[in-house]
Amino acid sequence: MTQNDVRHVIIIGGGPAGYTAALYAARANLSPLVIEGFNWGGQLMITSDVENYPGYTDGVMGPEMMADFRRQAERFGAEFVTDDVTKVDFSERPHRVYVGDDEYRSETVIVATGASARQLGLPSEQRLQGRGVSYCATCDAAFFPGKHVVVVGGGDSAMEEATFLTRFGREAPRRRHGRDVGA
Repeated sequence: MTQNDVRHVIIIGGGPAGYTAALYAARANLSPLVIEGFNWGGQLMITSDVENYPGYTDGVMGPEMMADFRRQAERFGAEFVTDDVTKVDFSERPHRVYVGDDEYRSETVIVATGASARQLGLPSEQRLQGRGVSYCATCDAAFFPGKHVVVVGGGDSAMEEATFLTRFGREAPRRRHGRDVGA
């Protein structure tokens, strides 16, 4: 298929949702084009041990899991562009998706761009990633049984993560007049 052909489906995003959509579209003979971005793999690329996903009995490293997802979609015919989408035009059909000066056209576009963790920017943050600094309570809480944990953030997501962590972590020490009064 050439760049100027109108495709059945273009998928924007190269994380778990994008690769899953690509797998299903490819198996349905829709010849999907996945514009996965330079940071393909999503947040799982910064996740060490994934132990809460079926099929990996001994766990799997996040990057390895994403490579498996990608290979499986490719095996069934998904095509990939490892670049970032710069512009879209959904005002008419076929839809237009741009990567720099390259234009791709499709009857259907699936946007699966996911999320990214907001980091604090501390010098030690990247060094300690996977060694105590985590961005997914559901993924990593079991690694910290009985430990003191801290959730940095605000809003619904931080509250959900903190609530989940209460099943694993230890009660934080109470502070009174600047001193610990119990653990």
